[in-house]
Amino acid sequence: MSATVERDVDDSPVEGAVHVALSPEARERARRRASRRAKAPVAAWLLLSLIWSSTWLFIKLGLEDLPPVTFAGVRFVVASLALGAFVAVARRPLPRARREWGLIALTGVMAFSLNYGLLFWGEKYVSSGLAALLQTSIPVFGLVIGHLHLPNERMTRRKVAGVLIGIAGVAFILTHQKEENGAAALWGGAAIVLGAFCVAYANVLIKARGARIDPAAMALGQMVCGFVPLLLFGAAFEGNPLKLRWTPLAIVCLLYLSLVGSALAFLLFYWLVRNMDVTKTMLIPLVTPVIALTLGAIFLHEALTWRVAAGGAAVLCGIALIVRRKAELTEDAGGEAPA
Repeated sequence: MSATVERDVDDSPVEGAVHVALSPEARERARRRASRRAKAPVAAWLLLSLIWSSTWLFIKLGLEDLPPVTFAGVRFVVASLALGAFVAVARRPLPRARREWGLIALTGVMAFSLNYGLLFWGEKYVSSGLAALLQTSIPVFGLVIGHLHLPNERMTRRKVAGVLIGIAGVAFILTHQKEENGAAALWGGAAIVLGAFCVAYANVLIKARGARIDPAAMALGQMVCGFVPLLLFGAAFEGNPLKLRWTPLAIVCLLYLSLVGSALAFLLFYWLVRNMDVTKTMLIPLVTPVIALTLGAIFLHEALTWRVAAGGAAVLCGIALIVRRKAELTEDAGGEAPA
């Protein structure tokens, strides 16, 4: 027996209370189970950060053989098949209202067609680490857009400072891209920032109007609505997808981005937001560009200039100010006045 029942009348505040005394072996098993439960969210957080950081490397490698828009479109065809299988097996509820499907279609075009089309095209002309860094401007844009569409999103002095610092960092990086790497690098970086604005706007619309839609069904619908314009544009301007250079490296990059970088990453995030404090999940954007810059330097020998480092530090500091939750009671009581 792993547990014994003892009746202790003298020491119990309630007469006749029953105490269950676990054996040392049972206590050790319980301790190990509790330890595994505590470590699981941390492991998922680290894995998700690594996955999202490594996608930039695989995008850059895949672009050596594949045109950007078609590459992005095929990625989400494969990813939607994997995510669709999960939705079917898990029996996630699909939206029924026409208005919900309209929201999915609109945000799918913004978050997948525009964002990833611009991102894949832009990364042709900038380093993978810089692309990851510029994409972290999403929270900066999201805060400004959210202030216009979400009544509960307060623009405090701290958040305004974060926005201004973040925008200044992005501007500092972009203004020197032309003189350092040519006009194409400037336009590539600008395209990535514009894509970040599109996905930030989509996220705000989802928060404002899509709270009742199942997240898995939402992501699946967005992918499907998003890859169609990408494939149509790619077929018109980049050629037949079946006749592209499908080298072994290109296929590996496609499968990694589709199955790991999209489907698995979504499921990890979907699980993580239910098992970890939301403020900790919001720290992932601060970690991914650092890892992405490191991976780019190691595997692609990408140089990190002082301007990119300084501008990137400003962007990350701005994001930290935006996502940081103050502990002081003054802010909770309205001590930090809206700007």
